[in-house]
Amino acid sequence: MECCLFSTELGWSVVIWSDAGLIELKFGHLTPAAALSGLSKFHEPTSPSKSAHRLITRLQRFAEGINDDEFLDVELDTCDLTGFGRAVTSCCRRILAGTTMSYGELAVTAGYPGAARAVGSVMRRNRWPLIVPCHRVVAAGGLGGFSAPDGLDMKRRLLNLEGSTLVTA
Repeated sequence: MECCLFSTELGWSVVIWSDAGLIELKFGHLTPAAALSGLSKFHEPTSPSKSAHRLITRLQRFAEGINDDEFLDVELDTCDLTGFGRAVTSCCRRILAGTTMSYGELAVTAGYPGAARAVGSVMRRNRWPLIVPCHRVVAAGGLGGFSAPDGLDMKRRLLNLEGSTLVTA
């Protein structure tokens, strides 16, 4: 298992992955300690392998506003998700930069019409923000919530970074 801590334009970030795929990504923290404290389990940071370094570079480019990467090739460790959670996560990954989808629309796309609240729960527990772009999922009447550091301000920042036409005021 690897755990790598790194800095981006969005703040301190940490990634953890195993042979099964990316386990967790945290971003937007003011300090390295804050990034590490946000992990579901403590891991001692390691030096990045070549593949880890490539992912870190991609995430840093994204944070700089270089939006040519949707991260669709990044394998995720989804073993703890339900079938519903996997369906929602998979559909969320296909929401392209600069666009948004409501919780209700994502529920329909994932094959679960009427499950907007449950989609919100999956998004709130998303362990792979940016890779699974939950910031692109919004409430029917506006932004909705966001559990990353700085909450809705970070959501606005990410949507603006991607050139979203969503009115965020």
